[in-house]
Formats: sequence, structure tokens, C-alpha cells
Amino acid sequence: MDFDFTEHHALLRKTVRDFAKSEVAPHARKWDEEERFPQEIVPKLAEIGLLGIRIPEEYSGSGMDTTSYAICVEEIARVDGSLALTVASHNGLGTGHVLSFGNEDQKRRYLPKAAKGEWLAAWALTEPGSGSDSAALATTARRDGDSWVLNGTKMFITQGSVGGFCVVLARTNPNVPKQRGITAFIVEHGTKGFTASKHLEKLGCRSSDTVELTFEDVRVSDAQRLGELDQGFRDTMQILDRGRISIAAMALGLGRGALEMAVTYAKDRKQFGHPIAEFQAIQFMLADSKTELDAAALLTYRAAWLADGGHRHSQEAAMAKLFSSEVSSRVSNRALQVHGGYGYTREFNVERHLRDAKICEIGEGTSEVQRTVIAKNLLRG
Repeated sequence: MDFDFTEHHALLRKTVRDFAKSEVAPHARKWDEEERFPQEIVPKLAEIGLLGIRIPEEYSGSGMDTTSYAICVEEIARVDGSLALTVASHNGLGTGHVLSFGNEDQKRRYLPKAAKGEWLAAWALTEPGSGSDSAALATTARRDGDSWVLNGTKMFITQGSVGGFCVVLARTNPNVPKQRGITAFIVEHGTKGFTASKHLEKLGCRSSDTVELTFEDVRVSDAQRLGELDQGFRDTMQILDRGRISIAAMALGLGRGALEMAVTYAKDRKQFGHPIAEFQAIQFMLADSKTELDAAALLTYRAAWLADGGHRHSQEAAMAKLFSSEVSSRVSNRALQVHGGYGYTREFNVERHLRDAKICEIGEGTSEVQRTVIAKNLLRG
């Protein structure tokens, strides 16, 4: 069952599904094996509007809603978690921060290039020493006349080496509580002292660009400051709420793709003279997976609906990400089990879905962080 609320959403889903089937699925395994970011797909993503999903048309974007954003990510993830992660992070984090908190000059400089695929967007919060405790970041930005000088290291940054610009969170005031002294800055690729110091080898999503970034006396003008001074962490929490919806959608798509493969294999594979789909043990695994995925979809699209209506959705986004990500791992694991020994080989794509699904339980807040967010909202009443 596809959770489409309007005719437009249904048409969008079909368009992105067809695109994913023809332009992504035939290459996803090769991209994964090469551990290479597929730069050649970027113009095609831009052409159908997948790099400016939420960017208004006045900035060359598609001007879609959050529900559409989730649909796009889900459909790409059905065939390739790596590319879904690229679409999700580019739209939700990098460009999302500029869209939500940038001034008019910043929006006109960065959003059209992002929507057209000329510049991919990166977003740098996590550091080697600060993950779940993101407010404990150590990267600093020191005022020097009309400029700021950034120093520090960021870790696990998506599009870090292929992005045209990066939104960087840095400490601008060490004399206030840590959540209140952080500011965002836009740093363009090629800025002196800004380097991708290490490409990370990963379990899954291996064709998604993930790097360590180093800032050594990186000088940016005050015009590159994004949002209010010392309020970057507050803004970041809002960005993450919407971003968690996209990760829930990515997990949902990965799970749906894995289940589809399991169903197809179960109908074709024969043991003891019968298709294994006739065996109750297999049927129960498929039934559990279908039920859990539909429940995950309801949580995900409820959160998207709330965001589109301008309602608070921090708790709902956390619930969607928590449940969908853990369901995706369970469903992908069951799908591999249905495939038996073949599932453990790279001859079938199901093993890639299992590897890709795991990051959804970690990125943009671990499952443990999501449970903390949910509990705090619940206890506040």
C-alpha cells in the first residue's frame, strides 16, 4: 500500500519510481562495489526536480511539501540506499538550513545552484568527539573584523568532498551554556584551509560520499554567517526534526525493496517440490514484514503531514525514525533469510539493503537519542 494523500502525490511516486527503476537500479550494485560517488547521476536528479524538492520555484526549485519529500526519498531507497541518503541530506540538511534560516542574498546565491545540481549541499555538525552530544562540538569560529576564522574537524559528513558548499556549525561563544553559543556558517568548496581530510570506508551506503572535514584558519565573511549569532543549535534542532522524517522514509524504502525481493524469490525458489512461498514459516516472515512496514509508513507520513500543516512534530518525527529504522533492519534481515545462502552473496541485492538499512538507526540521531526525545516529550505532557 502506498500512502499518497493527493493525486499529485500519487503521480510523483510513479514518476520517481520509474526514474529509480530505469536510471538507478541498473547501476546501484556497481556504484556500491566501486565505493564511488556517482557524479553522473546528479544532472539527472536535478532534471526531474529531486535536488530542489522543497526549494520554492522562485529559487529554481520544485516547491514541494514534506510529504512529497518523503515520497521521493522512499522511492529512491527502494533500489539504492546510498543515493537516497544523498537526496535526503542534500534537500533536508544543507539546503534545508539555508532555506529555513538564510537571508534573501544567501537564498538567491545558494538555492538555485543547489536545485540545478551545480552545487550539492553538505551539512557539518558531528565531530570526532561529539556525536549524540552534538552541542559539545569543539570547532570554533573567532570574529576577526568583518570576518570569521574557523578551526576544527567534522566527522561523517555526507557530500563532504563533492558538495559545492557546506553549512558548518561552530562555537562562537564559549562563555554561555553550550547550546546557546553555536552559530552556523556557509563555507564554499575551495575556500583556503577547508579540506576533505579523510574518505571513510563504510559497511553500507558505500557510494554515498562520507568524509572527515578539516578547517584550518578558514576565513569567511560575516555575510556567510547563517541565522542569528549564537542561535545555530536551536536552528539545528528544527532542521533535524524534518531530517528525521526523511531518514524514516529512507528506511521505509529500503525495507519495502527488501520485502519485494523476498516475495519474488519465495515464489520462484523451489524446495521439496514446492515454491518456498507455500511454506508457513516463509509466509509468517513475509506477513510480519508487511505489517511492520505499513505501520512504519503510517508513522512516517503522519509526521510529514504534521510538518506540512505547520504543527509541532519533534516527537512524531522521532517516533517515525525510531520505528522505521529498526523495522527496516528487521525486514531486510528476514528478506536475506528467505534467500538463504544466496542472500548472503552479492549475486542478490538483498544483502546491500541490509547493510544500507543499519545507518538509519544511527544517522541524524541514534535510536537511543530518539527514545530520549520521545520520553522527554511524553513526560512534559
